Amino acid sequence: MAKHIEFSATGSPEVLRYCEFIPVDPAPDEVQVENKAIGINYIDTYIRSGLYPPASLPSGLGTEAAGIVTKVGSNVTSIKIGDRVVYAQSASGAYSEVHNVLASKLALLPDEISFEQAAASFLKGLTVYYLFYLTHKIQAGETFLFHAAAGGVGLIACQWAKALDANLIGTVGSDEKTALAKAAGAWQTINYNRENIVGRVLDITNGGKVGVVYDSVGKSTWLDSLDCLKRHGLMVSFGNASGPVTGVDLGILNQKGSLFVTRPALNGYITTREELNEASKTLFDLIASGKINVDVPENQKFPLSEAVRAHQTLESRVTHGSSLLIP
Repeated sequence: MAKHIEFSATGSPEVLRYCEFIPVDPAPDEVQVENKAIGINYIDTYIRSGLYPPASLPSGLGTEAAGIVTKVGSNVTSIKIGDRVVYAQSASGAYSEVHNVLASKLALLPDEISFEQAAASFLKGLTVYYLFYLTHKIQAGETFLFHAAAGGVGLIACQWAKALDANLIGTVGSDEKTALAKAAGAWQTINYNRENIVGRVLDITNGGKVGVVYDSVGKSTWLDSLDCLKRHGLMVSFGNASGPVTGVDLGILNQKGSLFVTRPALNGYITTREELNEASKTLFDLIASGKINVDVPENQKFPLSEAVRAHQTLESRVTHGSSLLIP
């Protein structure tokens, strides 16, 4: 027997249940991982709430964790029992003591990176990788806007932008988060609770605006994001923390400067073993070199049994950086 989190109806965090289950052996192309640290991501709240409905109910939750391989499917040759691994694109169910994962979704974890560092950074780090390298190639010296700069993805983005010698303007919701984003490498910050986002971008860029905006907030920042873009600029909408963007009149893109908009996702960019190897190596090298720090505050590490409290805390917007569940 093992313990995991499941839910039988979508809704508030209280639908999550901590319960026993009997693990099954991995399928031929899978391995079984004993999770040591589990990443909590905002997309998990979308699935739990029903914004992104699960395939069926009851359902597990979570796609990211790091741990040790304990069983290997009959067709798996690249992974062996005892390997340290991390994954971020598994079938839902990573909120668990053990989880069966397709071998193609696993990355071998270098010894110098801990399980907690890996689980705190893998999905978020791969997200920044595809945003900065594939959706739009960030160049040294480039100035761009990144919303929620003190969040889990945002703090990695701030550090990554600094490593690329790029100028990240980050939006944040408090003075504390301003300090966090700047310490991580944000070039400039905008406290959206005290400052006008568009006005500040105009001030910072001397009226030039930016060529790309990365927006994981969604509904509440949609129009501001468009107004921060220069002619032919790119709006990258990759999340819905404030609710989904709906009812868009495409004519607005013409009116605001013949803009481009994309709605990317990790599984649209990192789909092959080669792509995963390249992305994970880039991320791990930055972490190992100290250019990206993903240590998690102790008050953002929750026992697996307290997944309800973890989701309540995440949705209250009081966290910064990454949060973890520990089996």
